Amino acid sequence: MASRREEQQAEIRLKVMRLISQNPEMSTRQVADEVGISNGSAYYVLTALVEKGFVKLGNFRKNPRKGQYAYLLTPKGIREKSLLTHNFIERKREEFEVLKAEINALEEEAGLAVETTPGPRGGKQ
Repeated sequence: MASRREEQQAEIRLKVMRLISQNPEMSTRQVADEVGISNGSAYYVLTALVEKGFVKLGNFRKNPRKGQYAYLLTPKGIREKSLLTHNFIERKREEFEVLKAEINALEEEAGLAVETTPGPRGGKQ
C-alpha cells in the first residue's frame, strides 16, 4: 500500500498530466495555479515528467514568442496517465466505501437510519 505522500504525489502528477493533455500550451505558472501547487513544484513535476519520458517539450513554431513551449504527452505518458487514473479511481472507490460504512454506522447510532424500499430492479430508492 502506498503512503499518503506517494498518493498525493501521484494525484498531482495525474492532475498535471490531465491539464497538459487538455491544453499543452499552459505555462508552468498556469499549471501551478490550476493544480494548487507552487510554481517551483510545478516546474519540478513537469521536469520529472520530461525526464521520465512521459512528456516531451515542443516549441511553438508559429508563435512570435519563440521561447514558449508546449508540453506534449508521449505514448509512454499516455499509458502512465491511464495507470494513474485507474489507481486514483480505485483509491477513491475504497475511500467511498469506508465513508459509506462510517455514515451508516453514525446514522444507526443516532437513530437516523433511513428505511429503504426496493426499487423496480431490486435496488434502493
